[in-house]
Amino acid sequence: MKMHMLIRRFAGAFILVSLVLAHYHSPYWLWFTAFVGFNLLQSSFTNFCPLEMILKKMGVGGSCCGDEKKPGDS
Repeated sequence: MKMHMLIRRFAGAFILVSLVLAHYHSPYWLWFTAFVGFNLLQSSFTNFCPLEMILKKMGVGGSCCGDEKKPGDS
């Protein structure tokens, strides 16, 4: 799976889980939602994503462009 797809899935899941926790447990969980949103925003400007670094160190996910094989390559 491509790295950008994994990051989007993690971000979406984190936001939904934090909203559920804020609704049923404590509104302070909304700070986690804001943190995820801030990281998404800053990564669009700086191209720095902490989750991407963590996933790469764990060996999860592929590159978004460079390592894909094209049809006909052996």
